Amino acid sequence: MTRHLTRSGARRGAVALLSLALLAVGTTGLPQAASAGTTVTAARPTGTEAGTAGATASTAGGGTGARQPVVGPPATEHGCARIERSLPTLADWPKVRSRVERSDSDERRISKILAGMTLAEKVGQMTQPEIVAITPEEVGQYGIGSVLNGGGSWPGRDKHASQKAWLDLADAYWKASVATRTKIPVIWGIDAVHGNNGVYGATIFPHNIGLGAAHDPCLIRDISEATAAQIRATGQDWTFGPTLAVVRDDRWGRTYEGYSEDPRITRAYGYEAVRGLQGGNSHGLSSRGVIATAKHFIGDGGTARGVDQGVNPSSEAEMINIHGQGYYGALAAGAQTVMASFNSWTNADLGIAEGKLHGSKKALTDILKQKMGFDGVVVTDWNGIGQVEGCTNASCPRAINAGVDVVMVPYDWKAFIANTIAQVESGQIPVARIDDAVRRILRVKLRAGVFEAPKPSLRPFARSGDALQARKLAREAVRESQVLLKNNGRVLPLAPRSKVLVVGKSADSLQNQTGGWSLTWQGTGNTNADFPNGTTILGGLREVLGAQNVTFSETADGVDPSAYDAVIAVIGETPYAEGVGDLGRRSLEAAKMYPGDLAVLDKVYGKGAPVVTVYVSGRPLWVNKEINRSDAFVAAWLPGTEGGGVADQLVRASRHYEGYTGKLSYSWPKGVCQTPLNAGDEGYDPLFPLGYGLRSGQNSAIGHLDETLPETGCGSNGGGGTATDPLEIFNRTDIAPYKSFIGSPENWGGTEIGVDGTAAHAEINVVPTDVNVQQDGLKATWTGTGPGQIYMQDPAGGSDLRGYLNADGALVFDTIVHQAPAARTVVSVHCVYPCASEVVATSLFRDLPTGTKATVKIPLACFAAAGLDFENTNTPFLVYTDGAFSASFANVHWEPKAGKDPDARNCADLHD
Repeated sequence: MTRHLTRSGARRGAVALLSLALLAVGTTGLPQAASAGTTVTAARPTGTEAGTAGATASTAGGGTGARQPVVGPPATEHGCARIERSLPTLADWPKVRSRVERSDSDERRISKILAGMTLAEKVGQMTQPEIVAITPEEVGQYGIGSVLNGGGSWPGRDKHASQKAWLDLADAYWKASVATRTKIPVIWGIDAVHGNNGVYGATIFPHNIGLGAAHDPCLIRDISEATAAQIRATGQDWTFGPTLAVVRDDRWGRTYEGYSEDPRITRAYGYEAVRGLQGGNSHGLSSRGVIATAKHFIGDGGTARGVDQGVNPSSEAEMINIHGQGYYGALAAGAQTVMASFNSWTNADLGIAEGKLHGSKKALTDILKQKMGFDGVVVTDWNGIGQVEGCTNASCPRAINAGVDVVMVPYDWKAFIANTIAQVESGQIPVARIDDAVRRILRVKLRAGVFEAPKPSLRPFARSGDALQARKLAREAVRESQVLLKNNGRVLPLAPRSKVLVVGKSADSLQNQTGGWSLTWQGTGNTNADFPNGTTILGGLREVLGAQNVTFSETADGVDPSAYDAVIAVIGETPYAEGVGDLGRRSLEAAKMYPGDLAVLDKVYGKGAPVVTVYVSGRPLWVNKEINRSDAFVAAWLPGTEGGGVADQLVRASRHYEGYTGKLSYSWPKGVCQTPLNAGDEGYDPLFPLGYGLRSGQNSAIGHLDETLPETGCGSNGGGGTATDPLEIFNRTDIAPYKSFIGSPENWGGTEIGVDGTAAHAEINVVPTDVNVQQDGLKATWTGTGPGQIYMQDPAGGSDLRGYLNADGALVFDTIVHQAPAARTVVSVHCVYPCASEVVATSLFRDLPTGTKATVKIPLACFAAAGLDFENTNTPFLVYTDGAFSASFANVHWEPKAGKDPDARNCADLHD
């Protein structure tokens, strides 16, 4: 891989521009608690003013009849997009000039193909099933236009599927498609979001949050080119990336998928990511490139409280000037597909009521296709149509009429085809809308060259095992992405051949290092052996310092830190992806989520050797306690498979040592409840501002940081007052402090449900399932061989939850009954065993329609009447039955005021 510029030139130019941008709007030092004696100052840009439209945009006129702004390819520096100092505020959605131009010959060819297609063939082109749910023969039979593999899906369900296995399946799908009457080739989409991350043995690059800290658009283009080669190596044509979210609340579980809170960075990166992935010229894509997807349109990073798939309350001006920026870059670069977002766009005060964006004609057609001039394909997210009001996963005229062209319908694709054909025939969906969708699909396929391309195994890179590898580039990306936050006494860099003690759970864990969307969807269930070409941070340190100079003790037990020149603690978050990673109403306190990390630091700090903490995470967190126990502190983000890049920066005169140059692309919180936190916000007061980062050898002299925690947490939950915020218990995953268990005569003490969502006794078993969205629920099946229960409990003991009773709250959960209970069934809440109360729910579950989701609301007053002690509640949800029963449960929480909702259950009905 040839860089477009030497690393130092591109990198230093980008950082210089960032520094100019910061200086242009004023400077600020560290906050008082962190800056005593510091020798470094950092600056901040304003938010909307510094992050709006592009340098090539025309000035927007005001009032009726104002000229529409136009944006095109950005200004460049060193051959790559420039991160602008500031971008003008736009008064309207801009027209975007794409690098890929409309071809008259293509349009004539498309018209000819369309004229000869049946309705069924057209709908087949719009349908995108999952590879586990469709055979090559069915691709041919139904004229399917595209297939996908979701996170954690592989050929033959084999996590270690070989390159040949991927190519064989790609060839089989392709052969089936070109053997049809229309001979339109099928294309295969994959979530290659930090390298071809779902493929065994592929190099995995840092997640976007780390790349944002590099402030190097040239690096983004190079990584995207390498990713395209990796995708071609396994036979796919299309990647669902880049993610262009401008993240506003770091509680969002997809924060690490966003490059920055600063739209200027996202704008420049979006342009280079698409150029690198697609390659090509004004007439189409390179044969060495793949189809890129700008996602998720629009505002996925701006949902209230950082709730995944939640509500974005932004004004239209904020959507244009903050959340739209990445799309102006990506579409200018010629992005051929755009993925609709799961979130809603609603603000009653501003009169905005678009609801779920998969069903918004304003967003998908009026804005994206008409105003912005996008002539490619709009694709849905996973079962995204099912969230649109009045729709299901298999039926949604509203979404198609809104402007969706390709529908990601993983499992219910046959029903979707039948329903859509019937809806066109009945007039619910105009034929013209179907023709427009298929015209766009054919246009993208022609531009991508798939009509003329040979089978996937004969395309560029397909026969190269080396194409899956880009280790040198990945290691460089890791080095550039590291941000040095603290360096008291100039501890870093370490001297060559220093004798170090390495501690912490993430030092020798490629699972933690790669994070979510790495082989598996959530990034869980992996071991080091699943990344055969990867290097852990520990492995990198052994390489750089010599194995004889590195001692590893994960828990720091039984070692004397004073016997070493330094202690390197590698700690931080464990893997998660969308939904599961949401913090919800929880604070940003890392020590509460990962108490073992603080325990390790307590064992080594102040024991005779300086402590260097390398923090692996997908977002900034409140780590004042951890920083206080560290002489130096490095934000390593999620570096991927090349842990050697972390080690390179820790040790002076290592072979690849370049020194720290990374700068924060996200503001770092000073307080445990300090979110949202974005440069330019009113009252902006971070611990480390946007753009902060020390250089190697630079002294910070950061004093002791405040470790004070609010007495009542970040919300008004609990106590004897009145709760106003939901108490989340289970939302796709356990919400701390609660954990999910099953119990039965086999083990009434409880078997914890694993991170994979499974647990089994003879009497009851649990597997993950879809209730509202992909794998958001637990499906419990009682076999009928004895009693059993599923429950969610705080293992540490009870909490004072009287505020929820005072607020007329309810226990609320979504459920799908698969088999009605055969015996007495109860829903219980426990106040530390044997203190408990229950309501009888046998009729409740029997009366629910089988196979259909329902939301159940049980007033907390029902449990109070049965004697619950709300002042000491440890098990807020439990379902028990004596006989056969099967049901799925999701989104379990206590909701203030819901006990008075019209659809809340009547306590009098919940009895024997």
